[in-house]
Amino acid sequence: MASRDIHLVGSIPLADAAEVFSMVAGKLGSYCKRLPDGETGDRLTWIRWQDHVFRDHPQLEAIESAGDYRNATAVVQSAAGTKKMAHTTWWQIKEGVVPEDLKMRSLGYADCAIASYEEFKRQKAAGVIPAETRFLAAIPSPFNVLNSAIAPGDRIRVEPAYEVQMRREIDQIAAAIPHNELAIQWDNAHDMQAFEGARQSYFPFHQDGIADRLIKFGDYVPADIELGYHFCYGSFGGKHFVEPVNMAPMVELANRLAEGVRRSVEFIHMPVPIERDDDAYFQALADLNLKPETELYLGLIHDKDGLDGTRRRMATADKYVNDYGISTECGFGRRPAHTVESLLDIHVAAAE
Repeated sequence: MASRDIHLVGSIPLADAAEVFSMVAGKLGSYCKRLPDGETGDRLTWIRWQDHVFRDHPQLEAIESAGDYRNATAVVQSAAGTKKMAHTTWWQIKEGVVPEDLKMRSLGYADCAIASYEEFKRQKAAGVIPAETRFLAAIPSPFNVLNSAIAPGDRIRVEPAYEVQMRREIDQIAAAIPHNELAIQWDNAHDMQAFEGARQSYFPFHQDGIADRLIKFGDYVPADIELGYHFCYGSFGGKHFVEPVNMAPMVELANRLAEGVRRSVEFIHMPVPIERDDDAYFQALADLNLKPETELYLGLIHDKDGLDGTRRRMATADKYVNDYGISTECGFGRRPAHTVESLLDIHVAAAE
C-alpha cells in the first residue's frame, strides 16, 4: 500500500443506502475497495434489529432479561430503581417445543443486501461508484445475536436453527449478487469479547468454540466472494463495551482463522482505542501470521483527536507492521449524521 487503503466497517447514520453510497464514493473514491450500505434505518441498532426474528414467534416466548451491568453507557434505570441493560427482553423455547423442530423466520440480511445492491449497481453504472469497488454486506455472526437475544439456558438449543437460516441468507445473497462485485464481512463483537474472557459464552472451551464457529461460517461463504472479519469490542454510547488491553487476543484469533479457514480471507479489521499509541498495545502485531492475500485494517481513526492522533497511532503501528489499511475502530452508527463528512475527510488525509 503506497497510500493507505480505507475500510468502512458498516454502519453510517445517513438517510438511506443511496445517500451513503453517493457521499462515501464522492469522498473516498478508489481509496475504499468495498462500500457498505450504511445499515441505515432499523439496522443502525445492529443486533437489536434482529428482535423481529423472535418477537411473536409461535415457538418462542419472551421473558424479562436479567440485563448486563458491566457498561455504564448501556444501561437504563428500571422502575424499581435498579440499573440494567437497555435491551430488556430475552426469548426462550416454549415448553413442549423440541429444539430440532424450531424454525427461524427470515433474518432480513439477504433482503437488505439484495435491495441495497440494486442502488449500488445503479450508482456504479452512473459513474458515482468506481468500477472496481465491491458491495460490502456486513453481517453479525450468529453468536452475537444469540448471546444477546436468547435466554442463556436456550442459546445452545436455538443456535442450530438460527445457523440454518443464516446459511439460507448467505445462499440468497450469493444467488442474487455477482460474486465479483461482492464482499461479505462477519462482525465479531460478542465473539471478540468472549474470546478474551470479558463476556460469557454458552459453550465450554470458549476460545475454541468462538474460533470454530467463525471458521465454519467463513468457509460457508463461496470462495469467489471476498471474505472479511471485523473484530470489535462493542460500541455502546460511542465507547467500547470493554477496552482491549492489547492486540494479543486479536492476533491470536486472526492467526487461528488464517490457519483454519480453507478458503481465502481477504481482510481482517482490528480496533485501536483513542488513548492507545503505546508500544505495549501494538507489539503483538509482530506475531501476526496472515496469508499474503489477507489485508489488515487497523481501526485507529478517531475524530476527537483527528489527523494528528491518527498519525500518532499509525507511527507506533508502523514499528510492528507496515502493510495495513486504516479505519475507525467501529461503525459510524452511534454518531450524529452531521459528523460523517468531516470524519471521512480525516480518513482521506490520513490515507494520503
